[in-house]
Amino acid sequence: MKLSEFIINDIKPLNSTSKICDLQQLFNQLTYSHIPIQDANKIYLGSFSENDAHCFESDKTVDDYKHAIEGFFVRDSTLWLDVLEAFAVNSTNIMPVLNDQNEYLGYYELKEVISLFSESPFFSDPGGVLVIEKGINDYSFSEISQIVESNNGRLLGAFVSKMKPDLVQITLKISNSGLNGTIQTFRRYSYNIVSGHQEDSYLESLKERSDYLNKYLNI
Repeated sequence: MKLSEFIINDIKPLNSTSKICDLQQLFNQLTYSHIPIQDANKIYLGSFSENDAHCFESDKTVDDYKHAIEGFFVRDSTLWLDVLEAFAVNSTNIMPVLNDQNEYLGYYELKEVISLFSESPFFSDPGGVLVIEKGINDYSFSEISQIVESNNGRLLGAFVSKMKPDLVQITLKISNSGLNGTIQTFRRYSYNIVSGHQEDSYLESLKERSDYLNKYLNI
């Protein structure tokens, strides 16, 4: 399904000649963090934030506070992952959508885009989540895929979830088949298992040995 099918256009951009009190009233009625703004020629100018609207003088116009307008938007052809990034970068829950002619088409709502993400195989398909860690210059996604597939596993998704100057953490979603063997293979390839799965028999074995040793020392 194309993301553009989720464009909403029930809120028209507010004119830049409108009073700030009109903007404040609109925010009181809605749950959005921003409202799109257009000029007299219906050209999209950007979006006005709720925080700014309630800080400014209500009897003045949006034009009086043009400096506060934030110019973020996405195209109707923008991929959903880039749209999600735009939401995060601009700390907004509404994202104006323009076509290639810079015409305002409507907006995306954050929760709708997130719902698409949650329907992806990374979340919807059964499997185990594994967080691995290795030197930033020592890992490769081709090696990670090879390790998973060599243990009869299926890689459902992977992304860099944390990065340090010398280390990188990668979150994997793997089909449950051969998950324990996959974990052991990652260890043999010098990957640190940051967060594993309940099937990690190696950790269970260590725990059992540790418990046994503690009992022995307490005799």
